[in-house]
Amino acid sequence: MSSIRVIIAGPRGRMGTEAVKMVMETPEFDLVAALDRKHGGETLSDIGFSGSDAPIYTDVRDCFTDHPADVLIDLTTPEFGYVHTKTALEHGIRPVVGTTGFTDEQLEELKELAESKELGCIIAPNFAIGAVLMMKFSQLAAKYFQDVEIIELHHDKKLDAPSGTAVKTAQMINEVRQPKKQGHPDEKETIQGARGANMNGMHIHSVRLPGLIAHQQVLFGADGETLTLRHDSYNRASFMSGVKVCVETVMKTKTLVYGLENILD
Repeated sequence: MSSIRVIIAGPRGRMGTEAVKMVMETPEFDLVAALDRKHGGETLSDIGFSGSDAPIYTDVRDCFTDHPADVLIDLTTPEFGYVHTKTALEHGIRPVVGTTGFTDEQLEELKELAESKELGCIIAPNFAIGAVLMMKFSQLAAKYFQDVEIIELHHDKKLDAPSGTAVKTAQMINEVRQPKKQGHPDEKETIQGARGANMNGMHIHSVRLPGLIAHQQVLFGADGETLTLRHDSYNRASFMSGVKVCVETVMKTKTLVYGLENILD
């Protein structure tokens, strides 16, 4: 079987650095180029990735035109990620996107484009296999526990709150849970925001501190008992098994898939 040709957007970021290492270490993957807002005209070896002469581009269209590829791994920001994903599909390249924060309208537009091109596209709020299992287990538990709160904890450089994982978890729970106002009927916040974000009565709390990577716990309560589900990522290498699965799977799909849980058996 021929190698899967990969372009990585955001190679200098924390996730991007791990993705470059993963692709370089996977025999069936071939890293052909990178997208970065700096260092155009240089190679990955020039910026510290010894062993890779893959060129770096600042212009997405030039990159995709000069280097036909099978898959784009995008680990940038919602603003750039959307442009990269749309442009990749237009060039016949299948995106695997770890950027969160796309609007529903953007997701629908990208899905229509992917299907019109008959190309796979995977957007995953979280690439950690354990985090996906935590979301699935939470959805199962929500059938039996109607009262639930989500606490997500991330490093202090994260831009969006709540995290994409927390939002996706809440969406999955809402599929099986009837909306309910939790807490005391006359509850009042004496400091605005104390109860966190409210999603159909379910509360989501975001913690941002240095020293954290990516963590989430889902707390369920009922008369006389509680159930807590928690997942912790202690380094960004923990996400790479999910990225690898997505690169392999996106080659076999012809639509947009949102969430790693939808491609796991």
